[in-house]
Amino acid sequence: MKRLLVLLMALSLLFSACAFAELENGEDDSNPVPIEADDGDDSDPQPVDMMEDEELEVQEEILQGRVLQFGDEGDDVLALQTRLKDLKYYTGNLSGRYREGTRKAVETFQADFELDQTGIADLRTLSILFSLTHRPLRYGSSGEDVKELQKQLTELGYYKGKISGNYLEATRKAVENLQKKNNLEVNGVADADLQDMIADGRILSKSDKPDDTNTPAPNLSNYLVDDNENGVAVADVAFEKKLKSGSSGKLVKTMQERLTELGYYEGPISGNFQKYTTRAVKAVQTQNGLESTGVVDEETWNVIFNDARIVMPGATPKPTPEPTPVPFHIVVDVANQVTSVYGRDENGEYTVPVRQMLCSTGMKATPSDVGDWVLNGRHSTWCIFPKWGNSYARYWTRINGSIAFHSPIYTAVSNSAMKISSYKKLGQRASHGCIRLAVWDAKWIYDNVGAGTVVSIVEGMDPDPELRDALKLPPLDTKYCTPISTPVPTAEPEYSLDNVPQLGNRQLKENSQGEDVYWLQKTLKDLGYYDTKVTGKMLKKTVKAVKAFQQDHGLRANGGVNQELMDLIAETARNAKNPQETPAPIATPEP
Repeated sequence: MKRLLVLLMALSLLFSACAFAELENGEDDSNPVPIEADDGDDSDPQPVDMMEDEELEVQEEILQGRVLQFGDEGDDVLALQTRLKDLKYYTGNLSGRYREGTRKAVETFQADFELDQTGIADLRTLSILFSLTHRPLRYGSSGEDVKELQKQLTELGYYKGKISGNYLEATRKAVENLQKKNNLEVNGVADADLQDMIADGRILSKSDKPDDTNTPAPNLSNYLVDDNENGVAVADVAFEKKLKSGSSGKLVKTMQERLTELGYYEGPISGNFQKYTTRAVKAVQTQNGLESTGVVDEETWNVIFNDARIVMPGATPKPTPEPTPVPFHIVVDVANQVTSVYGRDENGEYTVPVRQMLCSTGMKATPSDVGDWVLNGRHSTWCIFPKWGNSYARYWTRINGSIAFHSPIYTAVSNSAMKISSYKKLGQRASHGCIRLAVWDAKWIYDNVGAGTVVSIVEGMDPDPELRDALKLPPLDTKYCTPISTPVPTAEPEYSLDNVPQLGNRQLKENSQGEDVYWLQKTLKDLGYYDTKVTGKMLKKTVKAVKAFQQDHGLRANGGVNQELMDLIAETARNAKNPQETPAPIATPEP
């Protein structure tokens, strides 16, 4: 029993490693393993690439993790083999035993990432392995991910060969041409960063005109000195991309060299963005009046490289700017399985609907955590649920220590590996507590909603069939897991209070639809009887609003609408909009 507990703790710590490895608490919809022991919760998945702002908090815990090597056995070895197999490095049995095949796979992986080829899965190797979204593809690679790359290169105009899944000379040449066009290092290798850039649309196609945004960084020895400022050497280095904990490569190395010269950094010039680099970046941001995130965005980059007025360590720091108000409030309506994002109105209240999405909350036996939760900004492009068949999800945004927003379930780290049944269940309870969303909705949350946002998970709201009907999801292309077609939104009908629809013999009732229903809903909404989406389709909530109006006006509350009622609704709305002035009382003459 004691040995089992030790193994479970080792596995927990192992899956805490990412980019020297950060972890996050979130919940697989299949009840995943614990991640951070201090939460005391056993339902947290591990994001594949982790948030930079928690690295310092988990560093001590990570250093106690287990290094895996030849002869080891256990669930952590099984997880290692599964991850290597997902990335096409390992082809053997998933045995949980670290033998020669596993050692060779680790060695090949280390060679790909310029690590010491020891065949030992140390913490650095594990952190990179579990942070990847793609394996590097090069001459001789083969598989579905090569096919996907060839399709993308074809769409961008660089590749005209057969979609074979084999990375041969034509594919290598296409990648080289793409790298030349985009001012990237030309080596013919589609590494994880390049594949992410292609998937995110950050690559120029062959027919696009290049701009100045991808100018390669000049040599740092070519400093300019501004004698009119504080004498700090200014490096004329253009910003290329955001850097954060877990990033690696030449840009990180360049930044570490610059931070060392400025006196902010004393760590190794390794090209790996880890604990001490994060600390140095936060120090620069604090000294220079920026938000201390540890992430090098364009503003931070320009302070480090291109600002002769940079405040040096030990000097009086610039004042921190006033924080901007949190732009959104999110409400998860469990009864209707709808997640709504609200923006601020002119009074600063969160009343303006920004986006509404069908979702899947926790099942009855495993409900979502009802209450108000404040996001801390931790998110990940992928998360893994290792104890449950290594299922995955995309665009993971932490809600609390147990649950998160994320996409439907995937069977592998691949855009085309979505579990279609998980997508089809959106709009009904289906998870073990997390809030599942369509991929594009989960990505919107990931891209737009940051730390400080309040998420309210609410039970018991009134049924809203009109809203649910308006949020129907498109069918998927099951091969690529993308919508078969993106319908062009139907233009809303022109609305005028004075242009009352003429029904004739038509009577509006439940399931009626058309521009007359749109006019009815819009007018009832202005009068305060109807409080949901104006859809042009009359379902139960519209009928309920009609009945309420009828009751208030002494009419039989049957929920049906004829021309006489339409005219009365129009007259009531006009009177409410332009109330008649009460005449001044006539003075009574004195006796």
